[in-house]
Amino acid sequence: MTEVQKKRFRAVHPLVPWLFVGPAVLLSLATIVAPFIYAIALSLRGVRVAGGGLGRREEVFVGLANYWNAITNTELWAGFGRMLVVGGITVPLTLGLALVFALLLDHPRVRLGNFSRISIFVPYAVPGVIASLMWGFIYLPGVSPIREFAGLMGLSQPDFFTRDSIFGSIANIVIWGGVGFNMVILYTALRGIHSELYDAARIDGCTEWQIAWHIKLPLLLPALVLTGLFSLIGTIQLFSEPTTLEPLSNAVSTTWVPMMLVYRDTFVSQNLYGGAATSIFVAFLTTLASVLLFWITRRTSQGGRA
Repeated sequence: MTEVQKKRFRAVHPLVPWLFVGPAVLLSLATIVAPFIYAIALSLRGVRVAGGGLGRREEVFVGLANYWNAITNTELWAGFGRMLVVGGITVPLTLGLALVFALLLDHPRVRLGNFSRISIFVPYAVPGVIASLMWGFIYLPGVSPIREFAGLMGLSQPDFFTRDSIFGSIANIVIWGGVGFNMVILYTALRGIHSELYDAARIDGCTEWQIAWHIKLPLLLPALVLTGLFSLIGTIQLFSEPTTLEPLSNAVSTTWVPMMLVYRDTFVSQNLYGGAATSIFVAFLTTLASVLLFWITRRTSQGGRA
């Protein structure tokens, strides 16, 4: 088909492009937009008892009352505090380890590169619940190989389920599963950099360390922002790891992080309206944090003050 024929085809059939993007648009509407709108609708409603006493329950419009209850819920903010502690451990370590592994795998003298990439990535392929169960048994007293080894060495056996150590225990699971995914993104970005830049730097006498610091890291900034955004969103959505460990430790409550509070209110307490409002509020904070991260990064890359 010639270019003229293509133009005529598009002119005669202006809806042809929608035949290709239509399924994706419909899928997005069905799985993302529609549930989001439905959650907003639920968050603006509530239940009251009509007739007093043991009268019938009916759904009524309550406006922003559910949002006010969510914002003033001390359990929600306590959950955010614990989430920030876990995020303060996981985000720097996950990105740092992913960056180190990506730079090492991109080294010209690397050996067993394919095996190393697969080995680092494999933990990400393990579902979060399975990984949490696996690590939960490694932490659990009586079956923990770490505690057994410490006892054989004459050392004090660590307790991974205290109110202080549980942060590190959960953070370890998140880091173990997240490093490989971020490493792949950073490594792919490194492979997209033209090798002529490295060759020119080596001709000028730069060492591999200088090339990594002055060439690779600045060019990796967009990929680092992307992985940082993924890590930030993953921290706010933290759910599988503490939920799986909750039966194993008294240090993890049913409202330990915000998403656990949403789950309890919605599916355990059957408060669909309050759970919807809390989830919308968490989604708003996630969007706000993402926009703020992009703004700070853009100002910094442009040399402005963040």
